[in-house]
Amino acid sequence: MARSSFWLLLAAVSAAACSAPPPGDARTPTTDSAANDAALDFPVGAAADYQLGGPYPPPVGTGVVVRDSSAAPAPGVYNICYVNAFQTQPEERDMWLREHDDLVLTGDDGGPVIDENWPDELLVDTSTEDNRRRLAEIVGRTIRSCAATGFDAVEIDNLDSYSRSNEKLTAHDNLALAAELGRIAHESGLLIGQKNSAELSERAKQEAGFEFAVAEECSRYAECAEYAAVYGDRVIDIEYTDNLAAPLAQVCTRPERPRSMMVRDRQLVEVGAEEYFYLRC
Repeated sequence: MARSSFWLLLAAVSAAACSAPPPGDARTPTTDSAANDAALDFPVGAAADYQLGGPYPPPVGTGVVVRDSSAAPAPGVYNICYVNAFQTQPEERDMWLREHDDLVLTGDDGGPVIDENWPDELLVDTSTEDNRRRLAEIVGRTIRSCAATGFDAVEIDNLDSYSRSNEKLTAHDNLALAAELGRIAHESGLLIGQKNSAELSERAKQEAGFEFAVAEECSRYAECAEYAAVYGDRVIDIEYTDNLAAPLAQVCTRPERPRSMMVRDRQLVEVGAEEYFYLRC
């Protein structure tokens, strides 16, 4: 998106967004009567930024930042570490096929099963207990690295990979791996967040120990209420400029929106790139 477009869009939403609750205000978080004590450390309602395309100084007023596991935490804010737990990272595709090919899900044609929306990402095979144990060892090293680097929490992406597996994987398979990753995160002193599969939120919290959710486009796909029913206000949502549920001037005023919601460019590029867009609701 051109810079001129950015400023026009930002001006269009400023008046509409002023009626939305200010990020990080002091309202009491919505919790179950027996909420995890650890979840109380989560910065409920804080202004958030999602920086997977590369780290940069967070916008003024930001309270929580999500960065890739390969990046350093941002100083002075709550940091969530992104880990692609159920699919491979694009730059690691060859490594997985070379070193862990038996952990990559195989299709009927004998080739690896890919995510059609992200064709450089391979699905990992969570279908057996032994596979899950080995995957937990591999992904667990990244989670422990996040803790050692100074992150406060971890989000594990693609819990919904089973839905792209041509029925070779199940929700149970992925939740079982998630439970192992949750154990590792908690042993490392990190909170752990759900990513995707809003319909599994209750099971994910109970079976895997998730304390919060990072949602992509929950407003666009009418899933915010499903996350909120389980996590209350401990939900961070990213909507994308190329697929909004309403005109940009109205997105931040939708009543179902999470308190920690932002609008970003699809590729999550760094500040200074032509396509960069960030709007805090």
